[in-house]
Amino acid sequence: MVVGMARTIRNALSCARCVFWRSIVILFFDMSLAAATSAVRADDPPPSPPALSAYCQVPASDIATPEPLPHLAAALENQKTIKVLAIGSSSTVGVGASAASNGYPAQLEMILEKIFKGVAIDVVNRGVSGEVAATTAERLKVEVALEQPDLVLWQLGTNDALARVPVEDFVETVKDTLQWLKDHQVDTVLVGLQFTPRAAKDEHYTAIRNALRELAVSENVLLVRRFEAMQFIERATQTNLLSGDDLHLNDLGYRCMAEHIARAVIVSTFLLKRPH
Repeated sequence: MVVGMARTIRNALSCARCVFWRSIVILFFDMSLAAATSAVRADDPPPSPPALSAYCQVPASDIATPEPLPHLAAALENQKTIKVLAIGSSSTVGVGASAASNGYPAQLEMILEKIFKGVAIDVVNRGVSGEVAATTAERLKVEVALEQPDLVLWQLGTNDALARVPVEDFVETVKDTLQWLKDHQVDTVLVGLQFTPRAAKDEHYTAIRNALRELAVSENVLLVRRFEAMQFIERATQTNLLSGDDLHLNDLGYRCMAEHIARAVIVSTFLLKRPH
């Protein structure tokens, strides 16, 4: 019954005039929020990051700079199931993959379950093709309220760059949403723009990418550097990570995306908290 109600509310929220319902769902989440506190104990040695596939090998600095994920770490201490909300646009949906199981969320779930033995990992895919950050941000708050995830993976930036969203608007949207997530004690991983040869020459694309990187640093938020990782792979090995449209990822591209996100999350989960 609860699941059915959640689906009904989510469907209702897809309309343009649902401010009231958005407010009700988010308010309910605010009132019912409990501190996330499993099978991975504090005194256990941290699991080793998974080995990267041969075609997905890149320098660690091109994957991410680790940032603490304290709420996820706490959840692993006390829960048997970890819920991860994957939200974003076509790279989250899995456009270009030969099957849904070859998209990054499904592959990530399998990788994390192998690493976090004894813990069930549930990666919920809430991607919507074509969305810019501002649209996803509104939906994200509702999805967090409904799903109550331990971790949010927000894939963003590519459509904002292609749609020529002003850099300052993009930054304001992301910064405000990150603050909302912090206020609600939800760890967030930003999954950055992808690489294409054409995008590498686009000044606005570069500006959005640089702005996201600077924002991640200033907000102490983990950013997975898809652009740098894909660029390294394609230039170093001449391996194509894109599907036939030269925009969306192919199966290998999604495999590498899942491996890089998994590595960044695992390394960051066991970092000591920053001193205040």
